[in-house]
Amino acid sequence: MLPALHDKKLKFLEEKATEIREDIIETLVQAGSGHSAGPLGMTDIFTAFYFHILNHDPKRPDWPERDRLVLSNGHICPVRYVTMAHAGYFPISELKTLRKINSRLQGHPHRTSLPGMETTSGPLGSGLSQAVGMALAARMDKKKYRVYALTSDGEHDCGNTWEAAMFAGKNRLSNLTMVVDRNNIQIDGFTENIMPLEPFRSKYESFGWHVLEVDGHNIEQFVDAITEAQAIYEKPTVIIAHTIPGKGVSFMENDYNWHGKPPNKEEANKALAELRTLKGKIKSEHE
Repeated sequence: MLPALHDKKLKFLEEKATEIREDIIETLVQAGSGHSAGPLGMTDIFTAFYFHILNHDPKRPDWPERDRLVLSNGHICPVRYVTMAHAGYFPISELKTLRKINSRLQGHPHRTSLPGMETTSGPLGSGLSQAVGMALAARMDKKKYRVYALTSDGEHDCGNTWEAAMFAGKNRLSNLTMVVDRNNIQIDGFTENIMPLEPFRSKYESFGWHVLEVDGHNIEQFVDAITEAQAIYEKPTVIIAHTIPGKGVSFMENDYNWHGKPPNKEEANKALAELRTLKGKIKSEHE
């Protein structure tokens, strides 16, 4: 079970999330390409995973007993790269190589290039299938590590996601927890206009999953959901995390036009100013 999330640790996580958002902006503007909305929206969840939830060791990224974290919608990888750098997997200075030729930090994660990356991504919808395989293998090998799959709502347009969901429910993979980034946007619009997912919760319940819904920006609430998922022994758990794409940057929030583009220098400066103000507010709230 997870350790208690005391006030001091919660303050650390909230401040760390804001620092990570700042580095996401700086990394994207240096790269000149990449996705902004999704990484900013998932920052709180990645921060909670790498600094509180996961059983992992940055100095031993191939440790056999580590928890597995599978990122299905790999285009949001800037948030994972930045979080991993802050956690000690590689130098923070390497972030400036994002999307450069011969960089380990490609536009989609490459498993064999970067220590700590469980899978290579690309086609949407593949991550849950990969995570299901890992969870089944862990059970067959009598291993205690847990498998976490991070997916997007938009990639639930892909049939292979639902095939994997059926398989996980049928096989009662209780060592598997999926987090769905329910931010309601895709690259060309809003999810409910393109391919409506509702009733989303009842779909997963009918597939034999334990379903939880949280505010994806409330770290304490998210950690409580993970703790509950770890106590479920008869079925997999899906946490539907309601997030705001572009979180923390007012002119990016809830705007699908920011799904697949980076800020320019002027926009980055505005974004960083907002995030630094937010960081100061978080510090004052915990004093």
